[in-house]
Amino acid sequence: MPNMSPTKNPMPVQEPDVRKHNFLEVALGYDEDTALNEAARCLDCKNMPCVSGCPVNIRIPEFIAKVREGDFERAYQIISSSSTLPAVCGRVCPQETQCESKCVRAIKGEAVGIGRLERFVADWHNNHCAEPPEVPEYNGHKVAVVGSGPSGLTCAGDLARKGYKVTIYEALHLAGGVLVYGIPEFRLPKAIVQKEVDTLKALGVDVQTNVVIGKTLTVDELFEMGFEAVFIGSGAGLPRFMGIPGESLKGVYSANEFLTRSNLMKAYEHSSNTPIMHAKRVAVVGGGNVAMDAARTALRLGAERVDIVYRRGFDELPARKEEIEHAKEEGVQFRLLNNPKRIIGFQNPDDKRDPRNGFVTGMECVKMELGEPDASGRRRPVEIEGSEYILDVDCVIIAIGTSPNPLIKSTTSGLEVNKRGGIVIQEDGLTSRSGVYAGGDAVTGAATVILAMGAGKTAAKAIDERLSANRS
Repeated sequence: MPNMSPTKNPMPVQEPDVRKHNFLEVALGYDEDTALNEAARCLDCKNMPCVSGCPVNIRIPEFIAKVREGDFERAYQIISSSSTLPAVCGRVCPQETQCESKCVRAIKGEAVGIGRLERFVADWHNNHCAEPPEVPEYNGHKVAVVGSGPSGLTCAGDLARKGYKVTIYEALHLAGGVLVYGIPEFRLPKAIVQKEVDTLKALGVDVQTNVVIGKTLTVDELFEMGFEAVFIGSGAGLPRFMGIPGESLKGVYSANEFLTRSNLMKAYEHSSNTPIMHAKRVAVVGGGNVAMDAARTALRLGAERVDIVYRRGFDELPARKEEIEHAKEEGVQFRLLNNPKRIIGFQNPDDKRDPRNGFVTGMECVKMELGEPDASGRRRPVEIEGSEYILDVDCVIIAIGTSPNPLIKSTTSGLEVNKRGGIVIQEDGLTSRSGVYAGGDAVTGAATVILAMGAGKTAAKAIDERLSANRS
């Protein structure tokens, strides 16, 4: 019988007062009984509107039907036929604005917990099935993938399953891209990412770390090495700053640096050699998921107060609703309709170094109100004259976005980029350089994991069609 409850089965979580003092995963996942109960809420619609909301077109009703039957392994096989990273997507994909937003159950209640079921199925598989995947027969073609983030891993996985010899080149010492350096352990355990990478390795994908394309090797040299196509999925790791006075003070971080030190370098562990500031009063500038991650990380590092400073209102916050709620529960304060004007520092008079390198003691902010819509359609924030005040902080984290690193463009002939540094592509991911494809944040700027995966799938399909035509 269908479960006609208008609400999802709640996700078990650590209590806020407990979790804000550790880096363990906040959401604990469904057990089998809860997954069966939630799967029974699916109406198995014939036109499958939820699938149209998924950038990688997971066959959602089919996998949920298998969960209902208790065939969790078959459910996993259905998901993994479309998604290379099901355990990751089940945790960080914004289902509420994608597949779940199309769910019929959402018309008069809450959508089916598609993401929660995907996570359950992937975790069940990882906990019960140790058999390695079958390695396809080599088809005689080699493809290089630049970057091991979600777009690169997806492109590599799709091509490896078709028999291509794929080599991934990763600049950092650990594969996973933004999944390991950008998303905190309490949202996405790194063991989950490593499991997905290991699955690709078992398919025959060669992962080369500590290789900076544009320095160690160039794209031109990859073709000289015998690769017939190159996919660039190098992400958007270049942080943006506000250009306000005081951004060079000690205690000012980009969110990228702050999160990389904590997530990838594990600076929160006593045994780590990577320094990180254990500040008491932290301001995080921005309102997206990265800002929430930085704020919640600062709390776990011992901050007594953390303020999100965002120039628009609550309804305009771009972060996922779940991440905002978790941040509030943990004690993060929200200073909405506020914007920084300068960061204030103190210089020890006995220190003869550049006075710009003093320590943060505060941040001057101004209150805002929403005016007419801007080019994006959102109401434009306008300063309220005379509303300036000083926020007492000793650390400021800037989380207002990132851009693609210009290194690959500057070392690759014939590669067109737009004014924001994103690589220009055609619909199939092909760039202006023959044989070079691109996708993910390297094209769009910072976006979601699932959109990057969709771009990786699109490029893999185009590469296969091109090289298959050459075979025939």
